[in-house]
Amino acid sequence: MFLGHYAAALLAKRAVPVASLGALVAAAQLPDLVWPVFLLLGWERVEITPGDTAFTPLAFVHYPWSHSLLLVVAWALAAALAARLRSRPPAIGALACALVVSHWVLDVVTHRPDLPLYPGGPVVGFGLWRSVPGTLLVELAMFLMAAWLSLRTVLRPQRVGRLAVGAFLSTLLLIYIGNVVGPPPPSPKAVAVVGVGQWVLVAWAGWLDQRRIGVVDESSPGRHT
Repeated sequence: MFLGHYAAALLAKRAVPVASLGALVAAAQLPDLVWPVFLLLGWERVEITPGDTAFTPLAFVHYPWSHSLLLVVAWALAAALAARLRSRPPAIGALACALVVSHWVLDVVTHRPDLPLYPGGPVVGFGLWRSVPGTLLVELAMFLMAAWLSLRTVLRPQRVGRLAVGAFLSTLLLIYIGNVVGPPPPSPKAVAVVGVGQWVLVAWAGWLDQRRIGVVDESSPGRHT
């Protein structure tokens, strides 16, 4: 899943507007942010296997340190601790923790049974990726609804910011569509290198917070707090 994780971050931003969107995106995507690093280090392994599922040619052979339930919970607690050390309100730490865990929950829905409960343990996955139409319907619906709700409340920006927000959301959609219709990656290393580039999206999301007016006061149209 890709857009679904960003949808979770956008909805979290709506729930706690004072939280940094960049930090929320980082939390929602944390397993996928550390995964390419672990690939480059040789700690985890992915193979290019067209047909492994209908939706993606990637076969996730070994990724217990980034995507097992046990380690994802550990990453979640680390995210909450990081928020605490930075003197963030408890609500933000709890939200970051929940977002990291949400990554595993959403992945369980889409992946075939390849997500370990713990390193070396049994694997699970409901296999939504076996259906391209089903995957598109679920992810696009989640993302478009989350984007609409966020734009109505916490991401209603100034004119320049409006372009930045639109470009960000459009880029996510283009990346997603490119993954669906594009050719398989040339190699696992290419997957890892491109994956590291996701940190650019985290930085971009954080920058968007600086381009918005603030939380919309929906009781008074056009007003921002």
